[in-house]
Amino acid sequence: MSETPDPEVIELASRIFDLARQGDADALAAYVDAGVPANLTNDKGDSLVMLAAYHGHAPAVRALLDRGADAERANDRGQTPLAGAVFKGEDAVIRVLLDGGADPEAGTPSAVDTARMFGKTDLLELFTKR
Repeated sequence: MSETPDPEVIELASRIFDLARQGDADALAAYVDAGVPANLTNDKGDSLVMLAAYHGHAPAVRALLDRGADAERANDRGQTPLAGAVFKGEDAVIRVLLDGGADPEAGTPSAVDTARMFGKTDLLELFTKR
C-alpha cells in the first residue's frame, strides 16, 4: 500500500534541495536544526551534501556535516560527493569532505579513480597523505 506524497512536503523538499545547490549554508543549517534529515536524498539518491559539493559550496557542505550528514553517502549511481567535487575541481569542498571523514576510495568511480582519470596528481598526493 503506497501513499500519495503530500504536495506541500514535496515542495518543501524541492526548496531544500535548491538551497543545497545554491549553497545557502545558514538556511540549510536552520532546516536541519528544525528536523529535516541531514541525509535527505532526492529521487536520484543525491543527498544535500552531494548537491552542495557538486555545486562548489564548501560552507554548506561543512554546515551539513556538522549536523550529522554522511560525507561519503553515494547516490543511486554509486557516486560520492568527494568524487563529484574532484570531477568539478572544487578544492575547498574536497578538503571539507576529507576533514569530514570522506573516504577517497569509496564509490564508483572513487575520488582516487576520478583524480587519476583527469591527471590530478596533486589530489592523488593529498589522498595518499590521509
